[in-house]
Amino acid sequence: MEKIRIGDEIRFLNSTGGGKVVRIDEKTQLVYVEDQDGFEIPTLAQECVVVNSIKANGFPQPENAKEEKSMEQIPAKPQTIHIIETPEGEQLKPVLAFVPQNIKMLQSTAYDCYIVNDCNYMLYYNLVSMAGEKGRSLAHGMIEPNMQECICMVSKDELNDWERIRVQIIPMKEDKLYAVQSVIDMEMRLPVVKFYKLHSFTDSEYFDTPALSYDLYEESTKEKLTHIRPEQIKEALLSKEVEERKKGPVRKKQEDKGGILEVDLHIHQLLDNTTGMSNGEMLRHQMEVFHKTLAEHKNEKGRKIVFIHGKGEGVLRKEIEKTLKHQYKNYTFQDASFREYGFGATMVTIH
Repeated sequence: MEKIRIGDEIRFLNSTGGGKVVRIDEKTQLVYVEDQDGFEIPTLAQECVVVNSIKANGFPQPENAKEEKSMEQIPAKPQTIHIIETPEGEQLKPVLAFVPQNIKMLQSTAYDCYIVNDCNYMLYYNLVSMAGEKGRSLAHGMIEPNMQECICMVSKDELNDWERIRVQIIPMKEDKLYAVQSVIDMEMRLPVVKFYKLHSFTDSEYFDTPALSYDLYEESTKEKLTHIRPEQIKEALLSKEVEERKKGPVRKKQEDKGGILEVDLHIHQLLDNTTGMSNGEMLRHQMEVFHKTLAEHKNEKGRKIVFIHGKGEGVLRKEIEKTLKHQYKNYTFQDASFREYGFGATMVTIH
């Protein structure tokens, strides 16, 4: 492949468009191409084809020089990529990620910015730095299904441009019928301070090194929830409460040969659907089942009840222990059998 120089006119191999090379990062092999609108587009060198080369002395080659190239020097047309779709790929999952070039020097290092497309849809993306009501495009393009692409490099001085961005994503499929997905168009904030804290960068399935990652579909869902009016939340909670009263809690109970009653407090065992519920609401429902169970068996002296709460972050376990110490002082409790439940259950004995 012909060496690319600043000033060369190129076209992109795997997408439409092209322009003039204005700078080259030898370390990352990124070529920065200025298109006809004046925007700089970072692209990997191997994904570019030179259409009008600049000689080492800085002058363009004459037109007849291109005709003298051998057939071996003419790049082949890009092959059509066969897209293998998966059932889980029908759920949109675009990810914006920042990978530090030197994670040991977070105070000064630059970051490679990636778009990851972990779904069956082609995604047209546009990332805009917002200033008031106006914005400037930081990166835009099309990314194919199940691909990831380094779209730009962000220096320390450029981080402020990313603190408030607008994300626009249009999902689509070519030449086939598909389930039309909603467009993502939202604003999000990326606090600059996160880029200087080591714990902000975590391992992921997409990169070999730690990255600061944002699931853009999840972020758009959060952004929609922030626009829900308080009266809508109140109405939804009241409606849910009435529905649960009619339905009653779904509890998984099982009595073994020793007369020990098991109550599984995992939320998916208690409710068929937890969509829209906060962690606090789920905890409240779990504790309601806990109280109702003890009330039902309060007259059964010596009854042993195992409440299965799981290990997790220990929030439900701590709430159960606190409640037993303050509200059920005459009951005894202990960790249930480690052999059967690990650290994920508490056994209460009624006295």
